[in-house]
Amino acid sequence: MLLLTATVVVAGGPHLKIGDKAAHTDVKMTDISGKEYSLADLKGENGLAVIFSCNTCPFVLEWEKRYNELKEWGEKHGVGIAVLNSNYQNRNGSESLEEMKKHAQEKGYQVPYLVDDESLIANAFGGQTTPHVFLFDKNFELVYKGAIDDNYGDQSAVKHHYLKDAIQSVSNGGIVATAETKPMGCSIKRKLN
Repeated sequence: MLLLTATVVVAGGPHLKIGDKAAHTDVKMTDISGKEYSLADLKGENGLAVIFSCNTCPFVLEWEKRYNELKEWGEKHGVGIAVLNSNYQNRNGSESLEEMKKHAQEKGYQVPYLVDDESLIANAFGGQTTPHVFLFDKNFELVYKGAIDDNYGDQSAVKHHYLKDAIQSVSNGGIVATAETKPMGCSIKRKLN
C-alpha cells in the first residue's frame, strides 16, 4: 500500500492573508492553447479562483478530476478559474509546456492551464502545495485559501466543499464562513528569489 503524505513547504517571501490584494494580475502567462492570459483576463464578474497545480503530484492526480466541475460551478456563479503550473525546477522535464499539453489532453481539461514562469505568482501569493487554492473576490481581494475540499481521494466522501462553498458565498456578496484551510499536496518546485 502506497502511503501519501502531505508536504507543506513554507517558502520565503510574502504570504497573502485574507483581505490582501492579488499581485501581478496583469502578467501574461502562456496557456496550453498557446494563447496568453493574465489573471485579470480570466477573472469573472464575481472573482477568480487560482489553483496551483502540476502534472505529477498524486494529490493533484486525484483532485484534478474535479477541475472541470469547478470551472462549471465558477461560471454559474460568475467566478473564473485559472490553473497554474509553478514547478520551475522541472520546467524542462515533467512540467514542461509540452508535457502540460499532453497531461491536460489526457485528463480532458476544460480549464485554462498556464505556465507560471519563474514561479512569479506562486511566490507572490505564498502558494505552498499542488494543489493550493486562492479565491479572490471581484476586487481581487483574497477571501479563501487552502484545499479544494476535505477528501482528495474519494469525491463521494467529501463532507466540506471548501472552494465551492466559498465561490457561492462570494457570488452572493457574503462572507466566506471557512476562509482558510490547510493545503495538502506536494511542494511547489519553485524558483527561489
